[in-house]
Amino acid sequence: MNMNAFFSDLQSKINQAIDNSPAKDLEKNVKAMLSQGFSKLDLVTREEFDIQAQVLAKTRAKLEVLEARVAELEAQLKK
Repeated sequence: MNMNAFFSDLQSKINQAIDNSPAKDLEKNVKAMLSQGFSKLDLVTREEFDIQAQVLAKTRAKLEVLEARVAELEAQLKK
């Protein structure tokens, strides 16, 4: 038996033991408790965060363009 097959077999046996043990129920209960706790908090998903970061970057770029335009117009007024 080569090492890859050995480790694959060992991993499958460990996974099977965990699936059949009380640890699996404990994991489900902990996940449920955490989900319930997180739902009470004012959190956003990673996807929502990334979208808002993109919106902010676009807004910042537009603001920089507008600031440069205002500076240009102010310089023309001073002439």
